[in-house]
Amino acid sequence: MQPHDMFAWRLLAVLTGERPVHWMLGHTVGEAYEQLVRLAPANPLRAAGNALRADGRTARPSVRRCRAAPLRPGVVEAFASVKAGDRVRAMAFRLERGPDRKWRCAAVELGAEPAHRAPHASARPR
Repeated sequence: MQPHDMFAWRLLAVLTGERPVHWMLGHTVGEAYEQLVRLAPANPLRAAGNALRADGRTARPSVRRCRAAPLRPGVVEAFASVKAGDRVRAMAFRLERGPDRKWRCAAVELGAEPAHRAPHASARPR
């Protein structure tokens, strides 16, 4: 697994409330940890409401796609699209490789919360 893929899943776990923010302590540098401390309490990537899968279990958010682009040696910017229930959210993050050759997250940003939309006519109960 590539570092950007691993970090997308790690960040998803924190931003859905599955893992506590301190789980990322050794995996962040600079502002990233403080960004997570501000973002995580709202669980911004959790599925809205009680989104259910076809089998009746609660839908678990997942990383749909993750890509990375190197900026310079030891620095990568990545983005991921996250499926959370019937919503898709964007997440961007920067990774930096330290002198110990380990990758750490240096910045995290989320796309704006989508505006609430009325359910499609076919989704309304009859």
